[in-house]
Amino acid sequence: MRARWPFALALLLFSAAALRDTAERWLDRWIATTELPLVLAETGVEIRDRNGVLLRAYPVADGLMRLAPPPLGDVDAHYLEMLLAYEDKRFRSHHGVDLMAMGRAVAQALWHRRAVSGGSTLTMQVARLLEDGSTGRWSGKLRQVRVALTLERRLSKDRILNLYLTHAPFGGNLEGIRAATVAWFGKEPARLTPAQAALLVALPQSPESRRPDRHPEAARAARARVLARMQDRGALTAEAAATAIRAPLPVAMQPFPMLAPHLGDALRAADPMAPRHDVTLDAGLQARMAALVTEAARKAGPRVSAALVVADHQTGEILASIGSPGYGGAERRQGFVDMTRALRSPGSTLKPLVYGLAFDQGLVHPETLIQDGPVMFGRYAPHNFDGRFRGDVTVRAALQMSLNIPVVKLTNDLGPARVMGALRRAGTAPRLPGGAPGLAIALGGIGTSLHDLVQLYTVIAEGGQGPVLRDRQEAAFAETPRVISPAAAWHLGDILRGLAPPPGAPAQALAYKTGTSYGHRDAWAIGFDGRHVIGVWMGRADGTPVPGAFGGDLAAPVLFEAFGRLKPAFDPLPPPPPETLILGTSDLPLPLRRYRPRGAALSASGGPALTFPPDGARLAAGDGRLTLKLNGGAAPFTVLANGAPVQTGLFAREFDIPAPGRGFSTLVVVDRAGRSDRVTVQLD
Repeated sequence: MRARWPFALALLLFSAAALRDTAERWLDRWIATTELPLVLAETGVEIRDRNGVLLRAYPVADGLMRLAPPPLGDVDAHYLEMLLAYEDKRFRSHHGVDLMAMGRAVAQALWHRRAVSGGSTLTMQVARLLEDGSTGRWSGKLRQVRVALTLERRLSKDRILNLYLTHAPFGGNLEGIRAATVAWFGKEPARLTPAQAALLVALPQSPESRRPDRHPEAARAARARVLARMQDRGALTAEAAATAIRAPLPVAMQPFPMLAPHLGDALRAADPMAPRHDVTLDAGLQARMAALVTEAARKAGPRVSAALVVADHQTGEILASIGSPGYGGAERRQGFVDMTRALRSPGSTLKPLVYGLAFDQGLVHPETLIQDGPVMFGRYAPHNFDGRFRGDVTVRAALQMSLNIPVVKLTNDLGPARVMGALRRAGTAPRLPGGAPGLAIALGGIGTSLHDLVQLYTVIAEGGQGPVLRDRQEAAFAETPRVISPAAAWHLGDILRGLAPPPGAPAQALAYKTGTSYGHRDAWAIGFDGRHVIGVWMGRADGTPVPGAFGGDLAAPVLFEAFGRLKPAFDPLPPPPPETLILGTSDLPLPLRRYRPRGAALSASGGPALTFPPDGARLAAGDGRLTLKLNGGAAPFTVLANGAPVQTGLFAREFDIPAPGRGFSTLVVVDRAGRSDRVTVQLD
């Protein structure tokens, strides 16, 4: 009998080994055949600024705010240390299940007849979060064990921890560490205080009953337990723990950033599969400009909307883009409409381009005299905004006063098609109401957007050839063809910076142009200095008039205020190119001293000539009528007295006009071709 016991012992050991081997093979198959839930969770699309700052985040399909987790190196190290110490101190060493912690939890439950502590590892919690499984039933716990063991076999520890930071619930619709820190603390998780870190460790255990905005006492108690354990383990000093316990809790979830919502919607629609869009905007500047637009629209009155674009005209990068005062329909402003892209009439803002083209064609120089008087082109008779005529003015003054008749004359000589071609070369996409372009395009008879106007002025600011504006960081730099010469562009900047600024704004610092569309539907102001260009639009999104709205009164002050919020001082405009012709009117070459339409003789022959009354005559007012006689010219004629038209459509060479008031008066007669003659008389 005794001889058999070694054999029996050997058989027992062999059987135990075989059973262990069988168990290991069974466990291995059990883990290997586990079907894991999806670990590539959907995260919300993000719009990030030029420095990586969050501009906007979109919820995922189920309405949760779940943001892509940052690399572990970008998460506060003390938070990670606190999380592992409190939730799973052997996380780095176990294989998904911590038998010691589970045994302790079972023993405590048997002793106290209730659950005292949990035995779940972080990996098991990840398994539950991925499957949204139960924690109370044995079947659910067993499934968590199986998935946890499989996760540990297939994924690295850092990847598992990253999954926890993606899916952990933090109250409300918040999932993941980034959504939690943005909503509860208004920042990314890179730097957290001990109080913030402890709250974030405690929240996922009971995210609704510990929400600090709804259950502050429960949240404070849970945070205190985390801090106490960290103090017991030496991770926090007593002083640091006491300070953290006294720290205030967040009283409400902060709204997620909603900066540049229109741009975000456009980028997402253009590339719906991209998880992140990095744009050229600056978050701080965007916020400042959005506040300015909201304030300006509020002051302008109900239903008034506004939009603003800031760009660096040297690089083409858009730095701020505000499509409306608010993203929604509040206050009947239709804020959901992106007014940076909406087609509107540009008013007078296209006039600088016409003058720049005329400079290059040798039609005029800034100091060329041009007649501002009645003129007809077929059946089209343009008028100035105020209905007055100024007579002879320099081109510089005509542009600064935004007179209509001189620019229409130049458009007629250039041809509307040339102006349209220049707009397209500048990188804009003008829209015509229908048919071929006409002379009215110089006065706003065209559809364009604020974005395109900023593009046009970018080209002017860069000397006639500039970058194509871009709002995505990954977009390649592109440049327009040459639109106007450097000398013409410099002349435009020199003229436009001579405009009188709004009250209180610095003079000669900004080259800018205002515009008002027909019926006071759109008020514009576009300006540039040596580095930046800003465009402002104000009006109603539905296109109805804003009574009394003018670009100079409504939009120009916003433009100057925007530059003030952009930087502390204006960048100087560049010096003139070497080829620039800088002369007074009398020193110009003869063909440039006075504008004459193409084909007109350089002399005044053929134009109208007043033969009576003679220049300098002193006459009696008599019966209130004054006789005029003239030679030459082409009927019909228009007569102006002191800049105001008194007779139009005259075909006779001798006629009476109402006598002007007593004193000196200037009489001007203008023929069909725009040629004129004038006399000054004194009436007693």
